[in-house]
Amino acid sequence: MRKCISKKVIAILLLTAMAAGTVAGCGKKENDTRQDNSNSSIVIPVDSEIDEPGGPDSTEDVTPDSAPPEEEEVREGMYRSELTNEWIDEDLKDQRPVAIMVDNESIALPHYGLTEADIVYEIMNSTANNRVTRLMAVVKDWGAIERFGSIRSTRQTNIMLAAEWNAVLCHDGGPFYIDEWIARNYSANFSGGFTRVKNGKAYEFTEYVCAGDLEERFSNSRYSTEYNDYYPGPHYLFSNTELDLSDDADSIACTEVDLSAVFPHNESKLIYNEETGTYDYYEYGEAHLDAQHDDAPLTFKNLLLQDTTFAQLDPNGYLIYNAIDTSERSAYYITNGRAIEVVWVKESETSPTIYLDKQTGEQIEINTGKTYVALIPSDSWNKIVLQ
Repeated sequence: MRKCISKKVIAILLLTAMAAGTVAGCGKKENDTRQDNSNSSIVIPVDSEIDEPGGPDSTEDVTPDSAPPEEEEVREGMYRSELTNEWIDEDLKDQRPVAIMVDNESIALPHYGLTEADIVYEIMNSTANNRVTRLMAVVKDWGAIERFGSIRSTRQTNIMLAAEWNAVLCHDGGPFYIDEWIARNYSANFSGGFTRVKNGKAYEFTEYVCAGDLEERFSNSRYSTEYNDYYPGPHYLFSNTELDLSDDADSIACTEVDLSAVFPHNESKLIYNEETGTYDYYEYGEAHLDAQHDDAPLTFKNLLLQDTTFAQLDPNGYLIYNAIDTSERSAYYITNGRAIEVVWVKESETSPTIYLDKQTGEQIEINTGKTYVALIPSDSWNKIVLQ
């Protein structure tokens, strides 16, 4: 059930990705000549002592000579998405995703299009206003968007998380703290200029990504619609079979994830739906419904909660998460009504966040489907309720 990849092999992969990012600055597709300082100040180096693969301490799987190779499933004109492992149109294979900043204040509801997201991050947007959250939705098939949002400003944390997916960040401005991050060579963003929809609300709640917006923005920009040299490659490991964490002696029952004490403004919760085998997202005491798709529930196959330190930047509540961390901080992986403790690491601004089994140090596999990721403020980690 869990991929047998050791910490040492993970270290090799991370160091390789870091080196590749350094070389990429000379051959990237985007016409940007600024110096890349993307790994300054926050990166914590990993241990450089690495055994050779297959050495005496190796934990790599060895397939017996007698075992026939497992035949990989193929579907004509389709491939497995690197974001969800679901079968999607092969024409999308090289298309880079977008990461859309979605206002999560109650007045911004109902949201439109959120069920089209492959991955949704929920992140404390400010220490003020009772720790109101903002959502970042990563969408692979953005050409299918009819209406998505409403959208608002971004923070530095979102820039480095979007970079994990080589995604173009879609937002409307942000505090001056983001300026140096937007200037990074790897950074790609569309700020403002999306469709305004008359919805009877204040102006700041009327901006949406609508059909044709992204095609126009790409055509008028220096950005390629395809993955570029900063793409670190897929980083979730998907199981070939449906994972049942009840087989893990260390797993616990988890049919409700209560984050209302962590994000008290939104009162976020995820409740297991046995009929669908996924976790429905709730906030403000109600199920989240997608107005773009007949009030379909926002629901996820995989939940990843990660204990993340942060720094408040000023009295107004602006903050930055320390989303780059190799100290193996605590996390949970939750699926199919069960939870296991894991740890997470992220080597640099463009490298993926990787989740490791807490007991074995092996990278975990996750189930096929959509994923919810919450960056839990470290001072509230003990306020999570799993039941």
